[in-house]
Amino acid sequence: MTQDETAVEAFPQPGPGGAPGPEPARRGRGRAPAVLGVLGELLITLGLVLGLFVAYSLWWTNVEADRSASEASDKLRSAWAAGPTGTPSPTPGATAAAPAYAAGDGVGFLHVPAMGKDYQVLIRMGADTDTLAEGVAGVYEQPYRAAMPWDATGNFALAAHRDGHGAKFHDLDAVRRGDAIVVETKDKWYVYKVDNTLPETSKYDTGIVAPVPTGSGYTAPGRYITLTTCTPVYTSRYRMAVWGSLVRVDPVDAGRTPPPELRHS
Repeated sequence: MTQDETAVEAFPQPGPGGAPGPEPARRGRGRAPAVLGVLGELLITLGLVLGLFVAYSLWWTNVEADRSASEASDKLRSAWAAGPTGTPSPTPGATAAAPAYAAGDGVGFLHVPAMGKDYQVLIRMGADTDTLAEGVAGVYEQPYRAAMPWDATGNFALAAHRDGHGAKFHDLDAVRRGDAIVVETKDKWYVYKVDNTLPETSKYDTGIVAPVPTGSGYTAPGRYITLTTCTPVYTSRYRMAVWGSLVRVDPVDAGRTPPPELRHS
């Protein structure tokens, strides 16, 4: 290649009348692919970030919550084994709505065979965000302070996450009328039967955890249990509820033999 030819390649000659040659047009056409390339890289990065966030929310928070709940469950059972028997009762002069438990205290264990034959979740006082993130079923303290299973009347209202943070109520929609719900405490098994369910209601519908729950079909005070969680799955747009009433109380024997509702052939 001659020196003149090299010059022509490196420095395009002006067009007719001294107008610039085609290079600026080629530069303009070259910017579009570059912009698209940068945009594509940004979209890929955003997709990776969103994927990591979903993995963290729906997988890693479950891992952390299950680990925390398992440790807390072991501690509660160890305390039961080491301490004197007897179910806590309301503090002197307190009503059934003010049991002797502080926020975060372990109360017992919830068993719901319809959500798995070996389903068990730790019950703790408090239905706030921090408590439920520990992979437990939390006892409502607001807007109504829940009654406890051993109280004469009231609603033992619980909440747990549907997804992430242990997802302990992920399969709450599998619970049907007539199913059993069992609450295990230190020395008693409280056996409930599901009377009604509510597939969807507003997340502001506090009546579902009232002492006589709105929409449950109950019309008078009794010994009730309410389980609540978010719905639809993977959202927190609405709430769903399951209501049951106490049918009997069984004592815990030395071997902690579960009631018939929890025995499997």
